[in-house]
Amino acid sequence: MTVNPSGWRPSSPANEQGEARTVTGNRALMLEEPLLFEIGSVDHTGVDFADLPTRATRLGGLERVRPIGLPGLSEPETVRHYTRLSRQNYAIDLGLFPLGSCTMKHNPRLNEKVARLPGFADVHPLQPQETVQGALQVINELAFWLLDLTGMHGVAMSPKAGAHGELCGLLCIRAALEARGDKREVVLVPESAHGTNPATAAFAGYRVENIPATDAGRVDLEALKSRLGPDVAAVMITNPNTCGLFEPDMKAISDAVHSAGAFVYCDGANFNAIVGKVRPGDLGIDAMHINLHKTFSTPHGGGGPGSGPVVLSEALSPYGPLPFAAKYPDGTYKIVEEETAGEQHPNAFGRMVAFHGQMGMFTRALAYILSHGADGLKQVAEDSVLNANYVLRSLEDVLDAPFAKSGPCMHEAIFSDRGFEGGISTIDLAKALIDEGFHPMTMYFPLVVHGAMLVEPTETESKASLDQFITAVRSIAQRAKAGDQSLKAAPVHAPRRRLDETLAARKPVLTYREHEPAQAAE
Repeated sequence: MTVNPSGWRPSSPANEQGEARTVTGNRALMLEEPLLFEIGSVDHTGVDFADLPTRATRLGGLERVRPIGLPGLSEPETVRHYTRLSRQNYAIDLGLFPLGSCTMKHNPRLNEKVARLPGFADVHPLQPQETVQGALQVINELAFWLLDLTGMHGVAMSPKAGAHGELCGLLCIRAALEARGDKREVVLVPESAHGTNPATAAFAGYRVENIPATDAGRVDLEALKSRLGPDVAAVMITNPNTCGLFEPDMKAISDAVHSAGAFVYCDGANFNAIVGKVRPGDLGIDAMHINLHKTFSTPHGGGGPGSGPVVLSEALSPYGPLPFAAKYPDGTYKIVEEETAGEQHPNAFGRMVAFHGQMGMFTRALAYILSHGADGLKQVAEDSVLNANYVLRSLEDVLDAPFAKSGPCMHEAIFSDRGFEGGISTIDLAKALIDEGFHPMTMYFPLVVHGAMLVEPTETESKASLDQFITAVRSIAQRAKAGDQSLKAAPVHAPRRRLDETLAARKPVLTYREHEPAQAAE
């Protein structure tokens, strides 16, 4: 399509569905927004600069040899561009985020305000430690809260996210095995575990073997026991698991693994469903990461900073990484950073990060914990489970729910596309949800369910918001079961139509080339 000089794309009088279109492409307050390159010109800037005197360069031969190629925009043009784009994004402040396994819940503004206070927002990891005593106290106090909530012995605060925490836990396990001269090579991962678990084990140098799930969506305990042996280093289990179910045999699993000389790693991404109700340490867990950016309300997604502290059993605590914050008898706090610190932490496997972790995430998490208290955190788990079961039971008559007969779910409800007619599948229902004003749920995961749809409403959604979501899903599900082919065209009301997601992933167009036809979407 040709771009006219004023930057906007002229539109045809009607679209493919015969709906009236505006000349500008705008639809009332939903404003069509071209690319930056279509608004500004590379030959101009939004600011006038005086001619600069020629000076000797200090770049050592690394000077730019051609123009940077960015368009010049005025300040209003720049601000409007990004504001208009932001209006086309979905956000937790706009509506329910039903993503399963992601815990996309409302983030209290109190946490955000605390994290922006001077002394937290502007703290630097290289400041003298005597100038950041309050920040170190926050890290230390949060660490003890995590120990209380999990019933564990030690905690590594520095890992930056869930998978980073998984790696930390496995490196602790490796260090403990090496300390006793035990060269085990296999990590067992159940089918109901998160997909990062086998990837992390492989990255750590272990051979991964699969443990099947039962028809009820839980770990096959007998299959696990039969595989345990002197070559097994650990079992990585997700509890509550990816099928949205609690593992009732968790203690029996831990006992069997320990009897075989191995360790139990628990993926704690779903801790939100059991916080304040179950202590993983009481179930025999040796290591578990906690996604602070999920359970304890930190902005999640979009590539933003995460935090994945790892709680450790008494057997693994001596091998946890450095650095860590410690309180000394004189009441001061210090970052312990030396592996050769004698009695401090001589068996640490090393370091996960350059510094001590994500200060902003620690501050938000502690604010969340203190504002809720022990009773409030227990209610978080109870309400998240209640909401998920409300969704499950409200939709099981129109959507196949493969584990509905396994009893109540935990934090998330899982459905499949079984029963859809006319070639309609999960992706068609998900795209139609966009037209209804909702972000789609997690699709095609877990892999043990064909056409999986994973819904996690979290505890922060009201019954009214859940009812609206349920009404939308019911309507689309009934159309899918009737083979309504119009679902194949969804979304039709979004700023952009359905992408060719395969082409977009395999051949993304990452640079602007004028007048190039669209590659992956209209």
